[in-house]
Amino acid sequence: MFTGLIEHLGIISSIQHDEGGCTLTISQSAPILDDCHIGDSIAVNGACLTVTAFSKEDGGWFTVWLANETLERTDLGQRKAGDEVNLERAMGAHVRFGGHFVQAHIDTTATLIERIPDGDSLRLLFQLPDPTPSRPSLLPYLIPKGYVTIDGASLTLTDVDDTRRTFGVMLIQHTQQKISLGRKEIGSKVNIEVDMVGKYVEKSVLAALEGGGGQGIKALVEKVVEDVLAKKGIS
Repeated sequence: MFTGLIEHLGIISSIQHDEGGCTLTISQSAPILDDCHIGDSIAVNGACLTVTAFSKEDGGWFTVWLANETLERTDLGQRKAGDEVNLERAMGAHVRFGGHFVQAHIDTTATLIERIPDGDSLRLLFQLPDPTPSRPSLLPYLIPKGYVTIDGASLTLTDVDDTRRTFGVMLIQHTQQKISLGRKEIGSKVNIEVDMVGKYVEKSVLAALEGGGGQGIKALVEKVVEDVLAKKGIS
């Protein structure tokens, strides 16, 4: 589990492909390796990956292996040597919880389509891809002032347009300096994870409506509708 509060910016120094995926070596990572162990989870641009090797020497580096599924679902398959990546270690029980519950399981990618300076802040607009049977729309989980995770960073949604499949966020100056998102160019892909609380609520409600508990909920909804109609004098 993660918080979406980026700890450090690392640099991809090596990419080695194989039939099943690829191995990334991420350098300049010493600040997050002081308590590292083989097998630990580190979110890289929002994707939870397993440390397969590491060293605290020469500025610090660690390696992770990405399966083809991860490469297809995230932007990591498009990264190249020299690119910055957002890094966050798994959440510790002893720290304040300042972001939101982030699984670091990427739902899809979105495209940066607009950058608008707003004083010292920066407004960014993203567009989601067309939904498919295997990857339905994520828009039901995006609401203004709700949470979204972009490249691993927990951010607040400023607006959502269901028709255009777009959503926006604003980065204050401090955030621009701490994460890579503010330096991405128009057309760049970013990793998106929607708030998992919304997913659980939706599944619970649908299960109640379709299962045995649905009759009670259905009766309650019908009573509410009848009461509203009665107040308006509609039979």
